[in-house]
Amino acid sequence: MKKCLISATTLGLASFFSVVGYLHFFDHSQAEKQLATMQFDQKQQKIANVLLKNGCQYCHSPSAELPFYAKFPVASTIMQKDIEKGNRFFQLDPVLEGIKHPEKLSEVDLAKLERVLINNEMPIASFIHLHWGSRPDAEEKALLQDWIHTQRERFLPKETKGADASRFIQPIPESLPTDPQKVALGHDLFFDGRFSADGSIECHTCHQLDKGGTDRLQTSTGIEGKKGGINAPTVYNAAFNILQFWDGRADSLATQAEGPPLNPVEMGSENWEDIIAKFEADDEFKQRFLSIYPNITKETLTDAIAEFEKTLITPNSAFDRYLKGDENAMTEAQKRGYESFQNAKCDTCHTGIAMGGQSFEYMGLYDDYFKARGTPITADDQGRYSQTKDPRDMHRFKVPTLRNIALTAPYMHDGTITDLKEAVRVMAHYQSGKTLSDQELNDITSFLEALTGEYKGELLK
Repeated sequence: MKKCLISATTLGLASFFSVVGYLHFFDHSQAEKQLATMQFDQKQQKIANVLLKNGCQYCHSPSAELPFYAKFPVASTIMQKDIEKGNRFFQLDPVLEGIKHPEKLSEVDLAKLERVLINNEMPIASFIHLHWGSRPDAEEKALLQDWIHTQRERFLPKETKGADASRFIQPIPESLPTDPQKVALGHDLFFDGRFSADGSIECHTCHQLDKGGTDRLQTSTGIEGKKGGINAPTVYNAAFNILQFWDGRADSLATQAEGPPLNPVEMGSENWEDIIAKFEADDEFKQRFLSIYPNITKETLTDAIAEFEKTLITPNSAFDRYLKGDENAMTEAQKRGYESFQNAKCDTCHTGIAMGGQSFEYMGLYDDYFKARGTPITADDQGRYSQTKDPRDMHRFKVPTLRNIALTAPYMHDGTITDLKEAVRVMAHYQSGKTLSDQELNDITSFLEALTGEYKGELLK
């Protein structure tokens, strides 16, 4: 009997080591195959090899070739869940493409990758149990981090003190390049009701500059008292967004400004011809406008608004001053909050200058947000999917900026959270899988209050 047990144990161990050996060979052969197809140069190949050799593609690429046992019923179910979850968090394919074409790299992907390196979280423990040697060593981690910092350099605000490629978040620059005449014209258009059918709604109606760039309503009120279906994002620091609107349907500030005038729930105008006719009929306005632009069109009107919105940035928050070296700019509670903010990996999505606006993330990574909300799912809950029709984009929303967040309640795309501390708790639960202590909640909330910046040299209130 004892001999049988020893034989069974020996056989089991032999089988286990055989699988481990097979996987070691499989991992390396798959990495070499993928590297060959992507035609990297020697330096690029070193970076890509760290990611592929350590098996990142299995859980973070929908097209990865999987080991033989992925077809077994039980293993298949487990692996598919891990792959689905992994791809919701992070996809490797855009990073591999970005290694070859750096201009395509995402600031958020760089932050996510660096955070797991700092936290030693790549790959997960269950993966390493079979894929021995798949955790990057110190040399590989240093190589990746150096590459990340080099790539982050191009995102840094120019001539801004405190900008540092080794940090995830950067201070807001004092200004952006603009045309003063267009800015002045755009300012007046921002407060002009002629974009709406009855003259009652301005850009400023939903983006009030004395209310943090929002209207502080769950959903905005448009023409004839009609209610929108989604919370109005702040207009402050929108110039730093990669795309505009929660679903990213506008690729620029000017394109964003084209939408509300013809929206029947917002400004309710029938067409741009009617809008342009109103401005054409105003001789004084027309003379001023034509001294700056060749004609009055949808494109020139929205270009002027966009130029004004480039000035709606809010530098010199307490946090900005802290990033620039003023250790006394933030309180001890705010400094602890910043540390907790990083520990919860909030700075991977809320990254860059605006601390947001750089990616579209799935709402409910660790729990079902919409089920817990308890109200029917609407078209506005589709998020990025409404534009791409890619199933992966369902419930993905543009990450909002955290700049001036203490002034822009209510929160979330649906405007259902009215308290900043509660918003922190909700996001920690659904997006970071963490239950924060009262101390952590208070400290992070205090830190977020340090993100209120200045407009025209005055602190926003």
